[in-house]
This record gives sequence, C-alpha cells and structure tokens, in this order.
Amino acid sequence: MLSQLVASFATLPDPRCAGRTRHRLLNLFVIAVCAVVAGAETWVDIADYGRMKHPWLATFLDLPHGSASHDTFRRVFSRLDPQVLEQCFRQWMASTAPPLPREGVAIDGKAVRLFFDRGRAQGLLHVVSAFATAQSLGLGQVGVVGKGQELAAIPVLISGLPLADTLVTVDALGCQRAIARQLLARQADYIFALKGNQGRFYRAVKTYCQGSCVDHWAEYPADCDAFDRRHGRWVRRRAWVRPLGEKVAALRTWPGWRAIIAVETIRQAQHQPGTHVE
Repeated sequence: MLSQLVASFATLPDPRCAGRTRHRLLNLFVIAVCAVVAGAETWVDIADYGRMKHPWLATFLDLPHGSASHDTFRRVFSRLDPQVLEQCFRQWMASTAPPLPREGVAIDGKAVRLFFDRGRAQGLLHVVSAFATAQSLGLGQVGVVGKGQELAAIPVLISGLPLADTLVTVDALGCQRAIARQLLARQADYIFALKGNQGRFYRAVKTYCQGSCVDHWAEYPADCDAFDRRHGRWVRRRAWVRPLGEKVAALRTWPGWRAIIAVETIRQAQHQPGTHVE
C-alpha cells in the first residue's frame, strides 16, 4: 500500500519556489498520511510522528534533512490545490481497493460540525461523499458551503468515480433525471430516495404503494421483513419491490427506472405505549 501511496502522489505539483526547499513535497505528504492513519489530529502531532518514526520512514523515503517542523507542514498543505489533491487521493483509493463485483456505493451529504462562523460570515460546510458499503471505504468527497449547494456537488463527485457495474444509492436531494442519466452513462445502476421534493411523483407513488401492497400486506407478503431492537427501541421494516404499474406510468419517462421499492417502518420505544408508522 505504501508503494501505491507514493506512486499516486508523485505527480502532485509543488506550490513552493524551486530550489528553496529542504523537504520534498512527496515526503511531507506521505508522512502526513501515515501520521493521520496512526491517529494524529494536529500539525504538531504529524511533526512528532515524523521524528519518532524516522528510522522506519527512511526505509522507503529519502530524508536527508529528517522530518519537517509543524510550521512547514502547515504552510505547505495550506498552499496545495485541493482539487488536484482530491484527484491524487481518488487515484490512490482506486489502486488500493478496486471496486468489488456489484459494489454498493452510497452518496450522501453531511454538515461538518464546528465549521460555521457567524462573526466571519462563514457558512456551514457541507461535504458530499461516496462510500463503498461492502469495503467500508470512502471513495471521494466534495465540499460546498451551504446546504443548497449539495445538489451541484453530486455530479462533480460522480464524474470522478469508477462506477462501472456498481449500484449507487442517492438520497432524496439527488433524485433528479440529470443525475440518473449521468449514473447510467458511468455504467452504474441506481436507487433514489423519493420524497416530497418530487411533489406529484411522490404522491402518485405513495398512493400506488399504499393500494398495491402496504395496506394489503396479508395478501402481498413483504419481500423483506426485518426487526431491529437496538438503541432502546424496536423497529420493524417491511419492504416490497413493485413494478411500474399504470398508476405510475409517468415514471417511465425517467431514464433507467424499472421498479419501485416501498418501505414501511414501524417504531416503538421500549417502555412507552404506542407506535409510529412511516
């Protein structure tokens, strides 16, 4: 894995003036990655790791001047092009963990805590990431400021991922025809979450599923019926896979849409009466 890490970042452009550096950019980056994997959280931690692990690092890195100071790590990394760095990272991930046959890839957006700064008019940072579920591995991410920008980040993320023969799941925000077409062009299949942001389609699908399976569960047994008793509550989930019937014929205009998955969730907190059904 170390040789793949070195090879993936060997072409990373150095933002410093040529001939005025004591530490190679590749060395700084490899030390930083190894330190973070080992639990380092600050530039001081990374510099300390470089000094303590110097004998081992010197077995595969040329370190004539030893490890850099924490200020050097901070200055160099603050000047790197984040987009180029992301491309090198994705290349490394692709070389170390190629997609498994029929890999599931989950695309989701999360807010980064403690990033918002009202005094500096700095908006909340949202990160849209892709996660290989079978390998428990992050494949890439795109950061945007403001929740409304997450939708624009999804196509950017998809364009840089190897998705051939994968099954990509996307939350309701990404339930868009353009994203469906992009995923099919990348030779992937998809499952979209359909919610109220797709008004008439959502209402039509909900009515269709209620009448065709959910309200008639005794006649149409669920394709999946599972219980979860973790976190102090009991949850039952029943799921049906339904074809595109005439009542939802309009969905055939969506590229690649073949079926509907209806999920009924029944929750009951322990020691509390009543249930909540979704």
